[in-house]
Amino acid sequence: MDKNVHPTVIIEGYKKAAEKAQEILDNIAIPVKFTDNKTLQQVAVTSLSSKGITGASEHFSKLTVDAVKQVAEEVDGKYKADIDLIKIVKKHGQSLDETELVKGMVIDKEVASSQMPKLVDGAKIALLNEKLEIEKTEFDAKINIESPDQIQAFLDEEERMLREMTNAITKVGANVVFCEKGIDDMALHFLAKSGVLAVKSVSSSDMEKLSRATGGKILASVKDLTADALGKAKKVEEVKIGDDKLIYIRDCKNPKAVTIVIRGGSTHIIDEAERSLHDGLCVVRNVIEDGKIVAGGGAPEAEMAKGLRSYAVKVGGREQLAIEAFAEAVEAIPLTLAENAGLDPIDVMVALRAKHEEADSKYFGIEVTTAR
Repeated sequence: MDKNVHPTVIIEGYKKAAEKAQEILDNIAIPVKFTDNKTLQQVAVTSLSSKGITGASEHFSKLTVDAVKQVAEEVDGKYKADIDLIKIVKKHGQSLDETELVKGMVIDKEVASSQMPKLVDGAKIALLNEKLEIEKTEFDAKINIESPDQIQAFLDEEERMLREMTNAITKVGANVVFCEKGIDDMALHFLAKSGVLAVKSVSSSDMEKLSRATGGKILASVKDLTADALGKAKKVEEVKIGDDKLIYIRDCKNPKAVTIVIRGGSTHIIDEAERSLHDGLCVVRNVIEDGKIVAGGGAPEAEMAKGLRSYAVKVGGREQLAIEAFAEAVEAIPLTLAENAGLDPIDVMVALRAKHEEADSKYFGIEVTTAR
């Protein structure tokens, strides 16, 4: 604008430069297959090694790749991975290396009754969005009771209704119940007698993930329960970590929702690990969805700037100035890298430009650790 170039000309030049830059990036991008675990882990390590959990970056990169690949689904020949299906649970104690990927879910709840089993192998899981309680009437009602027999009949009827609900669960073979709402103490007693592990007041988001992890259907009524609607897992257990109790649903057959349990010595370390892990998950998700990566160290920016300068000459006119300015702006990345590494940015930039003029040198960037 200082050179009296009209804003519309600048905008047009920037648009052309952005399109050309995208084209250059596509040309220098390296394809990555979904099955290429080694490259995906290297991508994750690159993201994690600049964070506060550098020491555990190898371990975290493996977890990251395994988690994203587990929730990824192929749609029309392309992979889609929703990282919201990867639940992250943070718990104090032990080291970052004890962080684990659970192929299933971890729910921050405990078993609803002390009489229930704390471990169930070969779990068949019922997911209910219904209270296992006697419904109260929606309006105030008055019941006139004239004899003790009537009180007993009233209580017996309540018990019968609750027994009917729990029988509907055990009849289809369910041995684990996750309920989004409350469970009556009497119903808990009947379930415990049948050896069923029950968890109440589970959040709706956890129920959704449980459904995707175990393959079970969330049902609004126990009357709709069938053997086909049950989810499956190798093991459901209550685990005590410090003062907290968690429910682990482990080794589901092909879970489309998983959990990463982060361990660490302090709140600061765990929070930093979670932020780093989120970045790693996003990067791996992007690579799996795009199927391409570019080199680091300012190499793609240097190649882009070189290509844009050649392109600017062909475009000519005042738009050429905008495209050249775009190329200069892109070079800020390698320049900043050089400055941060304590190198002379001008010397580095000259050497980098010279290198990219050579044939087959499009992947050359700045190696800050060896100052080259």
